[in-house]
This record gives sequence, structure tokens and C-alpha cells, in this order.
Amino acid sequence: MLGMITIQTPSPIAWDAYVRTHPRAHALQLSAFGALKSAFGWQSALIALVRQDDTIVGGTQLLFLPLPMKLGNLAYLPMGPYVSDDAYHKPLWDAIHHTAKQHKARFLKWEAGIFVDEPAPDFEKLGFKPSPQIIQPPNTILIDISADEETILARMNQGTRRKIRQSQKNDIHYYQASREDVVKFTAMMHTTSERNAFGVYEPAYYQLAYDLFVPQGDATLFMAEHDGDALAGAFVCKVGKTAWYLYGASSNIKRNLMASYGVQWQAIQWAKSHGCTTYDMWGIPDADEATLEAEFQNRDDELWGVYGFKRGWGGKIVRSVGAWDVVYNPLVYNAYKAYLKIRA
Repeated sequence: MLGMITIQTPSPIAWDAYVRTHPRAHALQLSAFGALKSAFGWQSALIALVRQDDTIVGGTQLLFLPLPMKLGNLAYLPMGPYVSDDAYHKPLWDAIHHTAKQHKARFLKWEAGIFVDEPAPDFEKLGFKPSPQIIQPPNTILIDISADEETILARMNQGTRRKIRQSQKNDIHYYQASREDVVKFTAMMHTTSERNAFGVYEPAYYQLAYDLFVPQGDATLFMAEHDGDALAGAFVCKVGKTAWYLYGASSNIKRNLMASYGVQWQAIQWAKSHGCTTYDMWGIPDADEATLEAEFQNRDDELWGVYGFKRGWGGKIVRSVGAWDVVYNPLVYNAYKAYLKIRA
């Protein structure tokens, strides 16, 4: 029996409290992520199934992005939705589709955050079809950090362990950054972008990310400095038992000091100290492991440049089930697909 439930717009505090208790809790479902994206061209909406005793038993955060030529919006559901009982799936999906259409969505893109070796919903039965476009990288590396630090280090390759040790012998100052340090981090982000040929956000984006996540205790920015020079930084978010290495940067100077390895090890230790058992390196090229290992030394475009760094930390390469679309307006959807092909 479902009992009496209502569809409500929860407060950010109430929604975040529910997210943190869910086994699949994810940083992209926190209200702070919706607030961050809303400051840069998106809109966000929270949906909750609420019992008579005001207990949230399901819900999701939806994001909306205007389509080209004022054709309406793209609705986006990242890393959710959540239910406390399978019986709530249907009323939640009804509410999701209703809300999406209210926001003039012409289609809904769903990236569930489920990996291919995990149980997955029947996407096609729910009306979805494989999407021609992804938003989040489908491939990542997950590090098991549930064991003691010596065991975590032993799982890494020899080169990564050596570079971590080297990073600890060079009088590098590692610290959790203040708000004033974000400008140093954003400068390094653009340096890293130019070196590894991937896109980055404008500086204000990272400043707002810090303001929304760090004071609430959901993230930290670790920095590494040597003799006044900023050498590396890692922005890491945590929810539940998982931490995500969302943004990383390093300078072009003193790279022999291996500060990027040291700052990453600091972030892993921080995540472990906060009860996390999984550390998600968040994004590697969309290729199978054999191809990754065969080509990473020959390529430095897009995410290939960072794969060489991420591969040595003793994690497991995993792939998500990808992106799926449900179409509300076929004409606009087909026009959008054609637009993607032109831009490719």
C-alpha cells in the first residue's frame, strides 16, 4: 500500500537531508548543485513524494537548459531519482514528467549514475531510448578506500606510490583552501585546460561551487604550495559513503615536485576520515580498458591527458549505463539531434 502521499516542492534543507540518507546519494542531487547550475544558464526544480507525517519517501532534482532557437527546454535528471520503496516509482515518474512538461521540456535526458555491472531499470519499458548525447563522462575509476592507508597505497602502481612519497619530501605546504585561495585554483584550471585540451568553466563558476559546497561541509578544496607558488589543487565533494574528485588543476612550474600527487593523496585521506569508502576519480575517456592502456601515452586531448594520472591509483575502471532520453516533442527532438550532428 502506498498510503497517502503528496507531491511537494521540498525545501533545500529537507531535500538534502533525504539525499544524504539514501544508499545512492550523489553530489549532483544536492540542492547546491542545482543552485550552481541555475547561476549559469540552467533552472532547477526539486520534486518530493511526502507522507502525511512529512517524511520524504522519494524524489529528485531536475535541471532545465534552454534549447537553441527558443524551442523550449531540455530537462535533465542526473544521478537519480530516489525512492525509499519500489512502490513509489510510478507516482514519482508521473511527477517527473508532469514537472518537466510544466517547464516546457521537449525531452528528458536521464543519466542514472548506475554502472553496467549493477541492477538497472528497464529504460525502454519506462519510455526511454539511448541518447545521442551525454552530459557526464560515462567512464570513471572507483577507488576502494575502505581499507587502511597502507593497503590503499599497496593497490596503487609503483610509479604512483613513488610520486606520492616524492611529493611529501619537498617542503610542499598542503592545506584546505579558504575562499580567497579559489582565484589561485581557477588560474591553474585554465593552465591545466590548455595543457590537456579540455574545457573549463569561467572563474566565477568555481568560486560559487566553493561557496555552495564547502561551508556546508560537503566539499573541500585542497591546495599545494611551495615557496609561495601555487602548484596543484583538488576540489572534492562527499555525500554518504562516496567522494568525487570533481575538479583538479596543476601549474606548469615545479612539476618535478609531484604536488598533484600529494594533493590527491591529501584529498583521499580527507574522504576516508569522513567515512567515505569509495573515491570516484570522475571521468576518463569513453573507451574500453584495453584501448585506454594502449593509447594513453600517445594522446593528450580531452580526458586522455588526465587518464595517465588517474590510472595509477589502484582503482577499478567502470562504465555507467549512459544517457537515455524520453521524448515529449519528436519534431523538436529530431531538430536537436540534427543540431548536434552539425556541431560535431
